Amino acid sequence: MSTQWKPGPNGGRDPFAAFICDETALDELRPVVIELGWQPEKCNKGGLRNAIQSLSVSASPNILMVDLSESGDPLNDINALAEVCEPGTVVIAIGQVNDVRLYRDLLASGIHDYLLKPLSASQLRDALNQAQAVFAAPKASDPDSAKRHISTAVIGTRGGVGASMLATSLSHIFSTKHNLPTALLDLDIHFGTGALALDLEPGRGLTDAIDNPSRIDGLFIERAMIRANDNLSILSAEAPINVPLMTDGAAFLQLEEEFRQAFEMTMIDMPRNMLINFPHLLNDVNVTIVACDMTLASARDTIRILSWLKTNAAHAMPVVVANKVAPASSEISKADFEASIERKVDFSIPFDQKAAANSAKLGQTFAQANASSKATGVMNKIAEHILGSGGDDGDGETDGKKSLLGTFDIKSLMAKKDKPAKANA
Repeated sequence: MSTQWKPGPNGGRDPFAAFICDETALDELRPVVIELGWQPEKCNKGGLRNAIQSLSVSASPNILMVDLSESGDPLNDINALAEVCEPGTVVIAIGQVNDVRLYRDLLASGIHDYLLKPLSASQLRDALNQAQAVFAAPKASDPDSAKRHISTAVIGTRGGVGASMLATSLSHIFSTKHNLPTALLDLDIHFGTGALALDLEPGRGLTDAIDNPSRIDGLFIERAMIRANDNLSILSAEAPINVPLMTDGAAFLQLEEEFRQAFEMTMIDMPRNMLINFPHLLNDVNVTIVACDMTLASARDTIRILSWLKTNAAHAMPVVVANKVAPASSEISKADFEASIERKVDFSIPFDQKAAANSAKLGQTFAQANASSKATGVMNKIAEHILGSGGDDGDGETDGKKSLLGTFDIKSLMAKKDKPAKANA
């Protein structure tokens, strides 16, 4: 993608214009436009190609709505539109294709929002109000000044290996010891324990996001997330177990986009089934923690997950963390485990049943309840490793690995800086 729209000064332009293919959509749009105080005559018949022809000889509006329904190559046409649009235009696309890949490509091209037909008045009203807010928001003067953001996904090889314990503890460490604004996203929609580990009620934020992805924005994040401490907020759910998960993943992508705007760290507790069903959730993840234990089954699935990550998320650095390590009672030795997975275990967390029970009794994360334990000490090293400020392995020996700091700074500058779109998928 080449040219991107970046909201800028008004310059006396029209507040709104639309190029819509069909009369049904125009009939829904015109009353909303009148309600917002704009001219209904700016709702033109014709789709994206008509918009390109018109804007090549006239000034761009503040907010532009274009219909992709008749476009054979929407991404190519969007780039052609970008060539004739002035900087500062907030673009809303509408169409009939319900495809997450198209949605992501449209986001990457700079589109603010993508709405699916058939349109409704409330859907249009929300989208246009959000576009107005984006246009009116203060803009960063230097595009290279985007703050660093690190996204980490924790994936357990088996149930019970402690992936959720790691996710909640690392979130606590980032938010307290390192004073970093941190978001914890628990993607176990039906049985997540993120909020439970923090002695919090999960609320309806995550289920509302799944049901209404188009409503996810900065204000939604502020209201829906549960505050655990001054720097840590959590989004989780306890969805009824008789209600299956019905989503194409658009809501999760949108949440990740909003977290990049609002936080410096994102920690994702990602069950294996989410990894399989929504592989695109790792597109913007920087680090993948593969949590395992010293069992034969876990060794097998560590091999499978590492192979999957190499193929589908090669950009993310894998970190293998062995949890509940008790050499005397392990099913297989660390040496045999490493020989099986054909790589070293990066960190080994010792088994401490008493500390785990203490954490549950206090309603605190493991790291918070057991700050002086050896297990928490290893988790502190994991956090430092993720931040790029430490090069120790789990046994306290320097392994000489490249610091992540430079890599993440580059990725953050490459990331899309504009307000992300909302998909009604």
